[in-house]
This record gives sequence, C-alpha cells and structure tokens, in this order.
Amino acid sequence: MAMSGGKDDGSPMMEMNTTPLIDVMLVLLIMFIITIPVATHSVNIDLPTPSNTPSSNIDPVKNKIVLSPNDQIFWNGEVINQNQLVANLQQTLTFAVEPELQFEPEPLASYDLSAKVLNIIKASGVTKFGFVGNEKYRAFSTGGPANPTG
Repeated sequence: MAMSGGKDDGSPMMEMNTTPLIDVMLVLLIMFIITIPVATHSVNIDLPTPSNTPSSNIDPVKNKIVLSPNDQIFWNGEVINQNQLVANLQQTLTFAVEPELQFEPEPLASYDLSAKVLNIIKASGVTKFGFVGNEKYRAFSTGGPANPTG
C-alpha cells in the first residue's frame, strides 16, 4: 500500500487533511443534539372535580346578550342599558345554578360597545360564558355572501 505524501520532489503538501475536522464536527453535532431538552408544550386546563353524587336534571336558564349595529344591548330580546346589564349579571350569580350566558354581537355591531360589554361581563364574575353565532362571520372571512342562508 502506498500513501501519498506530496510530490516526490520534496516540496510540502499544500492540501489540508479535513477528515479529522469533519469527525470532530460530527461528534460535536451529536453531543449538541443529545443535550437539547425535549420541547414540551403544555396547556393547563382546570377540569371539574369528580363527585359521587348523581347530577341533577336541572336545565339552567340560558341568557343571551345580543349587540345591535345601532349600539343597543339586548338581554333575552329586551333592550337594556349598561347599568341594567350589571344588575342582571349580579342577579344571575345569586341563583343556585348559575345560568349560561351567551354573547352574540351582530356582524356590524360596534367594537367599542363589544369591548365594554365584555369588560362588564368579566368584572361581574360570571363563569358560564360563551360566544355564539360565530358561523355568521365565516362568510366575511372567506369573501362569500354576508347572508349565511344563501
């Protein structure tokens, strides 16, 4: 077996041997990959505590807040103001079973009124709260007709 050590005329070899450099880089890369911590993303959810008592057949009342484009607040179809909304929310908290509160702003309702009503709801301490009617806005985001029925 013959090894090339440059030219036979005695001149120095001009190319660098990169094999040891590549070996060291691969070892460092493997060590780096091994030492990276495992990426874990967790979302904490407060789940209800289980109870041995059977659930009652009580169907809680569902209250619906609708915001109209002309800055009116409707509570189950009746026009109310912000002070009456606060009073209604405080009254719902006194029930044995807290009723579900549904929030449905109409598509052209004021963003400012929506933000104010949401702040009132948050400050009231209501826990059973949900947004309804979001399917109406799908037509606006896809560029389709504003009327969801056709």
